[in-house]
Amino acid sequence: QVQLVESGGGLVQAGGSLRLSCTASGRIFSSDAMGWFRQAPGKEREFVAAISWSGGRTYYADSVKGRFTISRDNAKNTVYLQMNSLKPEDTAVYYCAAGPIAGTDYALYNYWGQGTQVTVSS
Repeated sequence: QVQLVESGGGLVQAGGSLRLSCTASGRIFSSDAMGWFRQAPGKEREFVAAISWSGGRTYYADSVKGRFTISRDNAKNTVYLQMNSLKPEDTAVYYCAAGPIAGTDYALYNYWGQGTQVTVSS
């Protein structure tokens, strides 16, 4: 059974940084594209960033471009989301997801973690 476990969330002041991690188990991680999505209270889940299985291609939502960086370490079965210059509007539960193709559509992803809370205070 595939498991994705996120960590690294927390409370940070605006302008600060956090690094989220997502560790996979139960399948060949290196063959999966990985994505990060987020959901704020009362809002739909939205795409944040994605990375291809090799790490050669990355995708970002316009709202985070230039501030967030997605990366992966296939030897550690882990994908990261480095978040800098955080804003209160980045507050949400962040989910990692795995699927065959990297992209912005959540329907591309077959497996999801349980999420980690990120709260940015003003």
